[in-house]
Amino acid sequence: MRVVIAPDSFKGSLSAKNVCSIMKEAFQHEYPEAAVIAVPMADGGEGTMEAIVSAMNGSVRYVTARGPLFETRQAAYGVVGDTVIIEVAQVIGLPLVPNEKRHPLHTTTYGVGEIIAAALHAGYRRFVIGLGGSSTNDGGFGMLCALGATFTNEKGELLPPMPSSLPHIAHVHMASLDRRIYESEFLIACDVDNPLYGERGASYVFGPQKGADRETVRTLDKWLYTYAQKIEQQIGHSYALERGAGAAGGLGFAFLLLGGTLISGAKLVGETVQLPQKVKHAHVVITGEGQSDEQTLYGKVPFYVGQLAKQYDVPAFLLSGSLGDGFEKLYEYFVSCDAIATKPMTVEQSMQSASTLLYTKARNLARMLKRFS
Repeated sequence: MRVVIAPDSFKGSLSAKNVCSIMKEAFQHEYPEAAVIAVPMADGGEGTMEAIVSAMNGSVRYVTARGPLFETRQAAYGVVGDTVIIEVAQVIGLPLVPNEKRHPLHTTTYGVGEIIAAALHAGYRRFVIGLGGSSTNDGGFGMLCALGATFTNEKGELLPPMPSSLPHIAHVHMASLDRRIYESEFLIACDVDNPLYGERGASYVFGPQKGADRETVRTLDKWLYTYAQKIEQQIGHSYALERGAGAAGGLGFAFLLLGGTLISGAKLVGETVQLPQKVKHAHVVITGEGQSDEQTLYGKVPFYVGQLAKQYDVPAFLLSGSLGDGFEKLYEYFVSCDAIATKPMTVEQSMQSASTLLYTKARNLARMLKRFS
């Protein structure tokens, strides 16, 4: 029996790679005859780089780049063949900003541009970008600055790559952008359809999660509008209201300017690690995540995996940390949907014992599949 294990991380407890290892160990204990293929997954957020590098036997490179508060830090990018994998949360993620300093007026995407520049210098021209988990709301202004674009005020003075520069932009010089960008391909993992500005834009929808109060949200939205207008007047094309422009505090907008293609995060990761081919030839597929509920149907990893399994008529099973409201809708894609808890317990207890609980649940599934194979 060929068993494909393709989970997301159990956020706060286990990485996708850990989940795969635990499930595989359970199968080896109960069903050693099964051929288990482990494919750690992600949807563009936490774990995207690790999932792709692990599944494709890639490597990790380290560079010095600016963090969200413009501090110097070590950052990583993955390499698989001729493709670079960048997870923006690795360099500008919200967890990198102390709680007392979380404020999108003070965080920049400059470090993302530095990583891209380092990869360009190393000879790479194909990029897969995971946008999830950023602490920023600068519309990709910092990233564009790091890649050579210049922005000046009315006096012709160069503006620093921080959000506070946005309302002072008078002149945009995209012609100074690193020319190697135009030789490159950018595939962007994006599961939101928000525009850059407006009531559904980056500031109003995602700003509060990053520390912005109501007044700051209004300010940032106004600044992003002005910023986009200045750029679009110079390039003669509008991107700000396109689907996904507001992703990662407007990084989606900046990548659209660079010719990037925005696609579903889980689909992008899945196709990069060749999951469709693996599922097609499987007898059973198993996936999971921290919590499965109705929101899982909106582009999350188990939904993507379940869709693939249904497409190829392969039985699929869902093992998640917990099941929330509306999880029953997932029965359309899964033979069963199970939470890993073995007795009444709090979420905190479940997270602390996630390894043991998942092993037990996967072992039970292996025993059942062996009995009926």
